[in-house]
Amino acid sequence: MRSHSQRPWLALIALMGALAVTACGARKAETGHKDEPGHEAAEADFERGPHRGRMLRDGDFAVELSIYEDGIPPEFHVYAYRKNKPVSPREVQLTVELTRLGGKVDRFTFVPQGDFLRGAGVVEEPHSFDVKVIAAEGGKRHQWAYESYEGRTTMTAEAAAAGGIKTEIAGPVVLGELIDMAGRVEITPEGQGEVRAWFPGRIMAMSANLGQRVRRGQEIARVESSHSLQTYSIPAPISGVIVRKNANVGDVAGETAIYAIADPDQLHAEFFVYPRDAERIRAGQKVEVRNLTRTATITAPVEAVLPTADLTNQTLIAHVHLPPGSSSTFRAGMGVEGSFQVAASPVKLAVRTKALQRFRDFTVVFARVGNTYEVRMLELGRQTPDWTEVLGGLEPGVEYVTDGAFLIRADIEKSGASHDH
Repeated sequence: MRSHSQRPWLALIALMGALAVTACGARKAETGHKDEPGHEAAEADFERGPHRGRMLRDGDFAVELSIYEDGIPPEFHVYAYRKNKPVSPREVQLTVELTRLGGKVDRFTFVPQGDFLRGAGVVEEPHSFDVKVIAAEGGKRHQWAYESYEGRTTMTAEAAAAGGIKTEIAGPVVLGELIDMAGRVEITPEGQGEVRAWFPGRIMAMSANLGQRVRRGQEIARVESSHSLQTYSIPAPISGVIVRKNANVGDVAGETAIYAIADPDQLHAEFFVYPRDAERIRAGQKVEVRNLTRTATITAPVEAVLPTADLTNQTLIAHVHLPPGSSSTFRAGMGVEGSFQVAASPVKLAVRTKALQRFRDFTVVFARVGNTYEVRMLELGRQTPDWTEVLGGLEPGVEYVTDGAFLIRADIEKSGASHDH
């Protein structure tokens, strides 16, 4: 048993060793904010200017490119210099192109404002891209290109498979409004039967034992009638398992049942509906039924809501039919949980709730393009245990990580592939 418990940790260690990380300390230095501890190495990756932005030089001319986000949405501020002396922004024409993971290009033009050039538009999160800067001044053209990544890592397909990483395509779903309830599994009335003597008399034979499976019509007892002294056979009224044996050979059969039979494949779950929810529960609604350890889940319809309330707690009983084959994981008498879908509405874009992670001050998922994974900061709407509506930060059709996202987040955080806000 010990060797099995160690396997997930060994796989995790092997996976983390296989990750090829693309660090992005360069992005961090452009924000104009204080550095986090442990990121001193990023400081040496490029020259910073007086406004804590990235210095780009071409001979005597230079520009300082920074992303300003102090109380406003992130935007570019650019300062120009000649021989390290400030140049009026009116003397410079500037464009910036940001090529993001997946090939999308954001283009920015600039207008003079005070002593700097202000970018037209918001620099959307994540601030992770290949940067191209083109400037014109004094009849000369200058061009720079560099990488500025954050929240990004790469991983081979083999390493992803070893780490249990799975992905899906983001798109529209039907989002259900859920009410959670507790209940228990019971055998349906049709799945239960009691075996009684047709006429009073002595039991001459009993051919079925406790736990034995019998079929409908199979002879399971013989009784000698006290009136006619003739012996007649008693067949099983339903197919199922003998769950009670209340008599023995030689006993006198009367009103008491000789056997009780139950069909373990005919099951329903009985849920306790409190008065505040009673008006919203209807026959036909879908219910996700789970065992208490949440290792088994099935979806089944509400079969009926009984009209009488319990005198003690005023609850109603809702019957949820369990499909054939449920007896392999759900047994009579087991406690269960149920999520009743009382309303449903389509949403244009949603992701699996289990895919959500925390990154800096954002709730995120990790998009995948080839062997590269990158953070996507999300604006969220309604949420259920299975799905969360996405209002912004992710495009339909993007492949994102549903399982194993914590491994990617841990590797990005370990690499320092982030910036302060």
